[in-house]
Amino acid sequence: MKPDQATDAKRKRAPSKRSLATRARVLDAAEQVFAHRGFDGATIRDIAAEAGEPIGTIHHHGGGKEALFHQAVARRAEALARTRLEALEQARGGQAMTLHDILDAFMRPFFTLSAEDPRWRDYARLVAFVSVDDRWRDLSAQYFDPTAAVFIAEILLQLPDVSRQQVAAGFVFSVSAMLALLTSKNRIGDLGAGDGSEEEQIAHLVRFCAAGFAG
Repeated sequence: MKPDQATDAKRKRAPSKRSLATRARVLDAAEQVFAHRGFDGATIRDIAAEAGEPIGTIHHHGGGKEALFHQAVARRAEALARTRLEALEQARGGQAMTLHDILDAFMRPFFTLSAEDPRWRDYARLVAFVSVDDRWRDLSAQYFDPTAAVFIAEILLQLPDVSRQQVAAGFVFSVSAMLALLTSKNRIGDLGAGDGSEEEQIAHLVRFCAAGFAG
């Protein structure tokens, strides 16, 4: 094998299990630090400390801070989108689909994933940051808008007399409410003298948002 061929083969070699595990640990740490300190408050040093790795390892596996933030947002986006679309297909397979069914298919998967792995709560905080900061509009467009467009189209079928702009506004308001419950659910207990079960809170959230569209 010629030297250049050997180099190409080396470049194409799959990462080792150890390398993949280190990368996962780096992204887990980045997700947690960004979730609790925000993009501006986080540092590479913080992420390295959380991961238990030297700073050089963080740069090797994640690049700079902005690249790490992009990767942390991208990492779970596909799984979230897939789970939501599967829930929507399941709702379509029943009897006549309602606005409540559509919103439940969009919101409930995030809570289900969070119940299976608490790190999804940190991811919800990242999504919240992306949603409110114009710096990350490209991330929203790439990772969240395609799925949002599918659900908005379904809502428009349920509300033919409502403009797309009004539906889009209601959808954004609903996303904000969902993220608030995912990231600060104890607030309900603080104000309401009792949390209630998460299932009750999710059901209330969906009813609340569906009523908002109807209004």
